[in-house]
Amino acid sequence: MSENWRDQRYSFTPYPRGWFRAFFSSELDPGEVRLLNILGRELVAFRTESGEAAITDPHCPHLGAHLGHGGRVVGESLRCPFHHWEYGTDGVCNAIPYAKRIPPAARLHVWPVTERNGMVMVWHDSEGAAPDFEVPTLPELADANWLPVDVKQWTVRGSWLDMNENCVDGAHFVYVHGTDAIPHTTAEIDGHVHIATSAFEMEAPGGPVDSTLVTRDYGPGLQTVHIDGLIPTLMVNTATPIDDEYTDVRFAYTVKTDQDPGKANLAAAIIKDLKQQFENDLPIWENKRRWDRPVLCDGDGPVSTYRRWYAQFI
Repeated sequence: MSENWRDQRYSFTPYPRGWFRAFFSSELDPGEVRLLNILGRELVAFRTESGEAAITDPHCPHLGAHLGHGGRVVGESLRCPFHHWEYGTDGVCNAIPYAKRIPPAARLHVWPVTERNGMVMVWHDSEGAAPDFEVPTLPELADANWLPVDVKQWTVRGSWLDMNENCVDGAHFVYVHGTDAIPHTTAEIDGHVHIATSAFEMEAPGGPVDSTLVTRDYGPGLQTVHIDGLIPTLMVNTATPIDDEYTDVRFAYTVKTDQDPGKANLAAAIIKDLKQQFENDLPIWENKRRWDRPVLCDGDGPVSTYRRWYAQFI
């Protein structure tokens, strides 16, 4: 990547503070080890035989072997492929097969993780500070009246900010997504949470239906979008920086069908449309520049509120 590319587009870090989706829970089985390339670095994830997930720096502190190349899960520990030193999910070495005493410094750097909503989330803070807010539990994802999530992945040449800021950009709904009118959008800040509420009309076979779209950002890495009106819909959006240039984006879609097979076609149509709406934005996000002092007009929506909120993370 050209350093000049980022300098021209962004004036802030590509790696903000917050919780980021490392992977979906289904992507790591008990006893499995996998490499991660996120947040501008290489990490190693493993899941113990009992099911606990952990994320560590990749190299053994002994003689530097890479734990992601030949490392194995042994019970509740990750075993180094070189000399079979074993590390627990807390990073502490708990076994050396040929030593009588384990050196106190024999420990891996482990990253704070939490597993909720079918995802393993990892905490990032450039200063090494501990997590200061939690990942919310989303009850819809465990409710049988809601469909299993349909996950779509994109690799985007751009920043999480370009994508998330759309929630307060009411005008783009008309000019990019083809809505009939600019929705009335309000924004509020509640600590680490930003809440944007937009009211608009949704086209339906029987005529327009009043609808509300509520977007909640829980730090820069997790966003939920609740849509009512035609049928209750939820998007769980995660954006994890890969490196200085690219972001791994996953949108998980679910619709409340109340286990009614007759609503399946409507749910599928809504999810298909939402996926297409993301792709309508994609060429704009990948080529736009973020101005520190944009020239705004009175119809642009609460962009300044959103930027005031996200400043706490960068």
